[in-house]
Amino acid sequence: MLSRRLLRVKVMQIVYAYYNNGDETIQRTEKELFHSISKSYEMYHLFLLLLIDLRNQEEKRLDLRKQKRIPTKEDLNPNTRFVDNPFLISIAENNNLLKYLNSHKVSWGNEQEFVRKILSIIRESDLYNEYMSAQESNVESDRKFILKFIEKVIAPIDELYSFFEEQSIYWNDEIEFVISMVIKTIKEYDLSLGTDQPLLPEFKDNEDEEFVKKLFRKSVLNKNEYRELIDKYTKNWDIDRVAFIDIVLMQVALAEITEFENIPVKVTLNEYIEIAKHYSTNKSGVFINGVLDKIVDHLKKEKKVVKVGRGLLDTPDLA
Repeated sequence: MLSRRLLRVKVMQIVYAYYNNGDETIQRTEKELFHSISKSYEMYHLFLLLLIDLRNQEEKRLDLRKQKRIPTKEDLNPNTRFVDNPFLISIAENNNLLKYLNSHKVSWGNEQEFVRKILSIIRESDLYNEYMSAQESNVESDRKFILKFIEKVIAPIDELYSFFEEQSIYWNDEIEFVISMVIKTIKEYDLSLGTDQPLLPEFKDNEDEEFVKKLFRKSVLNKNEYRELIDKYTKNWDIDRVAFIDIVLMQVALAEITEFENIPVKVTLNEYIEIAKHYSTNKSGVFINGVLDKIVDHLKKEKKVVKVGRGLLDTPDLA
């Protein structure tokens, strides 16, 4: 499922877009928000499919070597450990993945040259060659290889990031989130379930889906209240020089702090400070932290921040 961090990023991005597109309604923007989330979920399936296509390309390569006019002993008896990896085979046969790919028409069919390029990079990696020559061979070593293979070899490939960015405006900066979903899938993959192995859902549960909807709507509908607080506690700053993305981030953070009684304040502050580090200036995290701390103190005194349950106001990050 998509992480709460990514869902927060999606809301921040759509609130930012909402203010830049003055003719948009809340309803249309909310629809765009959920479309953006569905595209992230599509990337998750496309990444799983990439693993399958890499395996298939390697299998084709080995078959072509056998068809040489004068094949070598190695050509005729190739090392097939990669193409025989049980997780790659099982993912290729997974009913849930195949159903999604078919219904959403997701494919690498027109990008096989790109897949071969990725495969070439992989085959030259130390990790791949260590795996292919290792004496140990069991299910857990195969799982371990796939996990390292994704994290250490595929994830750092710059061409992959460029490819996704060119394919969709929704895929500019979420590949790292999606890779974490793929890694979680492999860690939890139970080969004994065969083709019925479940994949991660788009949302963890109905609560996450409602979280997105409410966070977006409250961020926009309560804009004036939040902006007044931000203006008040940035009075020593030239507000016109504050990055607009920082204002939006604080606005969304305030919606979460005031509207979600079961999310600890520290969780919210930590999340938006981290998001600011990636989506705004180098100093934005410190700036946002300082302003929100003052606003939260004010809201506590006004009894406008009410937290219930295990989190209360100052529980460590549990969201």
